[in-house]
Amino acid sequence: MIQKKSDIFFKYPGNLKTLDLATMVQLYRMRGEPYEAEPGEILACSYSHRLLKSAKKWFGLYYSQKSWDKLLTSNADGYPLTDVELNILGLFSAPPVENLDRKFVEDNSYVLPQLAFLIINDLKQFGFLEELDDPQYLQLTGRGVKALDGIARRIYGKKFMPEMLEYYRENGLPNENNDDKQIPLF
Repeated sequence: MIQKKSDIFFKYPGNLKTLDLATMVQLYRMRGEPYEAEPGEILACSYSHRLLKSAKKWFGLYYSQKSWDKLLTSNADGYPLTDVELNILGLFSAPPVENLDRKFVEDNSYVLPQLAFLIINDLKQFGFLEELDDPQYLQLTGRGVKALDGIARRIYGKKFMPEMLEYYRENGLPNENNDDKQIPLF
């Protein structure tokens, strides 16, 4: 199994499922927006741990512009990629089923399907995904392949491979030899 080599990338909070939908959508839409500290308010950068007067927000965390830029991955065109985007883009790159549709990816992205819906819309808007004839069927663009490779290299230190996806970690690779199917002789 491939191990993560770095934890220097954006991450969604682990307890995101505890938020109501409206709050989650608001936090998602406000990510990366500049934030000015009120008089008497103290902000600290989650990456550099320095005190700040102005910062960028990410789900309640604050980052200096310099730290924010360090967390952005190559070929992401300023879009803050996480391991969730790696899983979404990766499923489109190495689909586990024929006729992979948007619903399957939303259900297997390892965040709430509502958040996956927002992420997929943004990935389309940034040009990483494009619709086929039916809006439920999407495909990875050339820019999406580069963005996927950038986040894979950031997290795993290697070019993208299907083994990096949570779906394949849980369900196995499609062409893997399964010795479980062999009848035990003893």
